[in-house]
Amino acid sequence: MYSKEIKTAQKHLGKLLQAQFERAERLKQKEEPLDYGSLDTIEIGIAGGDGIGPFLAAKAREVLEYLLAEEIKAGKVNLKNIEGLTIENRIKTGRAIPPIVLDELKQCHVILKGPTTTPDSGYDLPNIESANVAMRRALDLFANVRPVKIPQEKIDWVFFRENTEGAYVLGSQGIELQGGLALDFTVTTRPGTERIIRAAFQYARENKRTRVTAVTKANVIKTTDGQFLEIAREVAQEYPEIEFDDWYIDIMTAKLIDTSRRADFQVFVLPNLYGDILTDEAAQFQGGVGTAGSANLGTRYAMFEAIHGSAPRMVKEGRAEYADPSSMLRAGAMLLEHIGYQEKARRLDLALDVCGLYERKVALTGRPDGATGQEFAAYLRETLANPRLEEVWAKYQ
Repeated sequence: MYSKEIKTAQKHLGKLLQAQFERAERLKQKEEPLDYGSLDTIEIGIAGGDGIGPFLAAKAREVLEYLLAEEIKAGKVNLKNIEGLTIENRIKTGRAIPPIVLDELKQCHVILKGPTTTPDSGYDLPNIESANVAMRRALDLFANVRPVKIPQEKIDWVFFRENTEGAYVLGSQGIELQGGLALDFTVTTRPGTERIIRAAFQYARENKRTRVTAVTKANVIKTTDGQFLEIAREVAQEYPEIEFDDWYIDIMTAKLIDTSRRADFQVFVLPNLYGDILTDEAAQFQGGVGTAGSANLGTRYAMFEAIHGSAPRMVKEGRAEYADPSSMLRAGAMLLEHIGYQEKARRLDLALDVCGLYERKVALTGRPDGATGQEFAAYLRETLANPRLEEVWAKYQ
């Protein structure tokens, strides 16, 4: 009865499988990580994205220019704006990342990216793939690293979310068939899973963390999640000094709000979809997704971004200038640390704590009754210039 639909689905799946087998083979080729210290000039691309993204990117660039003034003057660092990652341009070209934009991104060593719009079925827009997903795949940014730290509640978490597989890698390549049947696909490979899990354990070892927690739904999603958990158990044996445990995603969302247990967790490693959900929940503890940054790491490239969306409603209502740039600035601090400027990164994080969480002399509300992003950025630079910044921060601890 449905032979035509079955043949259509088989053909579609065959193409996807071919592409994924080829990708899995590429993953087996080892590549040495980029040594930023060996570069004459570190090229930092700043891609504003769309919606409130360009407003946030402008503020982040101002702060980076302030912190890296000497390095920029000496030619050790170059900041470059990358235009064209807007939803309008992506629709015009029919690509998640227009080719000319992707070429510019590949000329950079690290990228600071603002949010981008991904239309869903509720939008009157074409089915354009997520620019984030496409960029992670094109630059092989396999590790999405998101820290959440709240000292007064003894929360100090680091999440390692797999970035190039799982439910998102083929998120726009599902198939709808007659009879009301729709199929989506999730993908897990052994080399792809092993590298994210090893990255989490290696981070724990290098940063003197004593516990790594894998999060899956392997009791129900037995094949892909089952393989993820199996590999996690294998890798854990290579790190005997680190305690390993695993939890299911549903109960883990509850344990993050369990005040008697949540401070016990340290490093998490989890597949793509679960990582997206759990890190947004975790970010809410430190003030919401507008306060959290994210790193997307590969061996050759690295991209740092705000973890929230493009907020088209704020733009439509004329409130974009009141958007909070903190998340993109947190991402900027992660970028600085990644390329070797740890002290500058530390001071930026301290200043963001003081300005956004504690002192709050300039309060952001996202509306005209609060400060603009420009006013907050000026307040942040003033705080960074304070030689007694550490003392100011310490009194709130």
